[in-house]
Formats: sequence, C-alpha cells, structure tokens
Amino acid sequence: MDLSQKYQAVIGLEVHAQLATNSKLFSGDSIEFGNAPNTQVSPIALAFPGSLPKLNQQAIEYAVKMGLACNCTIAEQSFFARKNYFYPDLPKGYQISQHTHPICVGGSVMIKTATGERAVQLNRIHLEEDAGKSIHDLDPNNTCIDLNRAGTPLIEIVTEPDLFSADEAWQYVTEIRKLVRWIGICDGNMEEGSLRCDANISVKLRDAEQLGTKVEVKNLNSIRNVKKAIEFEISRIIDELEKGNRIQQQTRSFNADNDTTFSIRDKEEANDYRYFPDPDLPAIHLTQAYIQSVKELLPALPHQLIQHYQAAYQLSAYDANQLCEEKSITAFFEQAIQLTTHYKMVANWILGPIKQLMNESQKSIQELGLTANGLVQIIELIETGKINFSIAASKLLPAILHSTVSAFELAETLNLMQVSDTNELEKWINETIEAMPEKVKEYQKGKKGLIGLFVGEVKKKSKGKADPKLVTEMLEQKLNA
Repeated sequence: MDLSQKYQAVIGLEVHAQLATNSKLFSGDSIEFGNAPNTQVSPIALAFPGSLPKLNQQAIEYAVKMGLACNCTIAEQSFFARKNYFYPDLPKGYQISQHTHPICVGGSVMIKTATGERAVQLNRIHLEEDAGKSIHDLDPNNTCIDLNRAGTPLIEIVTEPDLFSADEAWQYVTEIRKLVRWIGICDGNMEEGSLRCDANISVKLRDAEQLGTKVEVKNLNSIRNVKKAIEFEISRIIDELEKGNRIQQQTRSFNADNDTTFSIRDKEEANDYRYFPDPDLPAIHLTQAYIQSVKELLPALPHQLIQHYQAAYQLSAYDANQLCEEKSITAFFEQAIQLTTHYKMVANWILGPIKQLMNESQKSIQELGLTANGLVQIIELIETGKINFSIAASKLLPAILHSTVSAFELAETLNLMQVSDTNELEKWINETIEAMPEKVKEYQKGKKGLIGLFVGEVKKKSKGKADPKLVTEMLEQKLNA
C-alpha cells in the first residue's frame, strides 16, 4: 500500500527574521554581524540593575511593512510581555516578546504548488528580541557565550498548520526569504542566522479530522535543511505509526551531515512561560495614519509586477516570474524599459546572456558593471541591423561592462559592425558557392534546407559580420537563378 495515500502530513512553520535595523530592539548597540564576541553589548543587553529598555521605532515600521505585505490586520494596540524561560545567552533570564497581543494578525503568503498557486494562512507576525549565541566547540570544558546578537530585533512569522508536504514548506520559506529581502527589512542570509525556521510536524490518517501528535524541529538554517528535515520527520513518524508506536511530543534538531533529526528534549505539555506585560515598556499605539504612511513606503510586490508585466508588455508568465525573482533584476528591467519600447528584447537579454554572465562570474546584476543604457544601446544596434545577436552577446556585452564608451563606439573599435556592403557580401557568397558544387546541385534539385549551410559558411568567412538576412536573400537569388 502507498503510505503517502494513507497518511497526511500537517506542517506549521515559525520563521524568525532578524530585522535590518542599525541597532538592537531595546538599546543602541550595533547589530553588525561578524564583530569580535561581546563587543556589541551595553548595560541593557547585560541586564544591569536599573537599566531600562527603549523601543526601536524602525523595528515597528519593519514589522508593519511585513504585515502589510502579507495582508495581515495591523493591530492598533499591541504590547510586549516577558517570557520567563532559561536562556543561557540572555542575561535577563527572560525574553521580551509579544504573546497575547502581536503587532500583526492573520494574513497569508502565496506559494506555487504542483496544482497551482494557493495562499498559506498565517496566524500572526510578532516582534521579539533575539538571544545571544552559545558556542560549544571552542573550549573542551566550557560553553562560550557571545552576547553580540542578544537583543537583535526579530519578527516571528507564524503559519497556521496549513502546509502539507516538505515541498510546500520549501516553497513557503523561499517566498518568505524573497519577500523580506524585497521590502528591505532583512537580508535573508540563513548562513549568518538572519533567517531561521522552526518546523512543527504531525502526521494523521488522511481522512481523520484530529491532528496527530506534533514534533518540533528547531533552528533550521537553510531552505534545503527545512525540506530535508521535514521529509525525514514525515517518514520517521509514518514508520513509527506503522509499527504501532505512540508518537512522543518532543523537540528535535537536524543533523545536516546525514539529513536526519534527533531528539533534544521531550515535551509532554506546553511550557508555562508565565507571560506578563513588561512593566518597563509602554503599549504600542498605532494610528491608521501611521499604518497608511508605512504602506506608502512599500515597493510594488512581485505578484503585482508579474501581472503588470504580462498586461502592459505582453511578456509570458514565465518571463514575468523570472524577472521578479530578484529585486535587483527587476530594478534593472524597470530602468531599461524607460529607455526603449523593445520590452521583450530587454527581457530576453536579461534572462539570457546577462543571466549567463551573472552565473559564470557569481556576481549580481549590479556587480557586473552593466548599465541599463548600455543594454538598450546594444539592442538598438541589433534592431537597426548594425550588429547581430550572436556577436553582440559573445563579444560586445562582455566589452561594455564597466565601460564609459557607447556600444556603437565599442562595436566600431572592435570591428564588430555587420557588413551590409553587397560587393563584399557577394565576394564571400561566390567563394562559398564555388567551394561547394555538390551541395549547390542538391539545393537546386529541391533540398532547400541547405540554405542554412551556405549562410553558415558565409558567416564563417565574414567572421560573423555578414548580415544574415541580406546574405540569405542574395544566396537564394544566386542559387535559384
């Protein structure tokens, strides 16, 4: 029996995104990554007696931005609570978080699935401070604590149990990473811990209404690991159920070396964190005018641009989606189409030769050193028949990177301009026909597909500079005479 038909996985994700503010959530300490341990701390981060937190206003703005991008309801009033739980890398002995009153409620995120697009329902987005970092491999006898990260502002994006496969979870985290980077609130760097994911996984009989016992896999730090951990857990749980064993509610971690999970601790009942409103922090009051002002700061979102590109520029759904995969590529496309009406050609160049150069050099489109004006100049040279696409892509495009010279001047300097002089073309054509008498006879007997062979030979003789359209016309006239 196909067990995937017998059982249904149900998954909820909690994605923690570090906000790209300059300072921490409740103090002025820098949140810059990679500095020497414990150099970005203050009396507030160290929980000195008498120190008082002060809320970072930009963190509020960024949380509201994400909420609006996810169609959440923005709470006009929310507040912070103390979560009493032992964090060895939070000196206060508690974490400041939003529990009963999050800043964003509900909402959804669109994902692409095998059966089409659908909305993954969110429960909330709330603000909280990050913990520091415990380092276990520097000292054989002690755990080292780095408090640089302690107090960094986070948003936690919590879904409903509304994902049903590892692939859907992978798609969802991919979309979240793209979205936080798109609106500029988080760099999405999972290797540096800017974006982390906890997965809550259960498995039930496909026709059962009640969810199965949940296990939680903590601190997944790559999209690949999210997918692999969930795949392993679903398989493990189904195997246990098939053996007749009871699934134990527990917290697990992921071993990226062998793509397996292992138990950290059992969790029979929900922890009692003894939440209560933080007495040192006032409630957050947001007016509709403020929420509207943040909304006006949002850029056009990918799904809006995809629809616009298809309607306004007649691009295919595939091209429109590809152009909106990275905001930097979208920005380049937007700059270029202000300078030309050859929209499809601009898209083809970005998704073809330019993307290839980016992949080969491992550089972003900004790092390539290509300007939108430079690309439009290349396209104009092709459209006016002064240069062909192949030469433009292989020789002119690499030459124009970081260049201050126009594409026209470069093409002339590099002797790339297409030859349309009929006398010179006729010389190459005659040489080609004389060198291939048998092929000429075959063509004249009806094998018209050989015209491509003749055009190719003329192209070789001209080193790619012969105008292929004119060459084809002249060849057909001579061969059909």
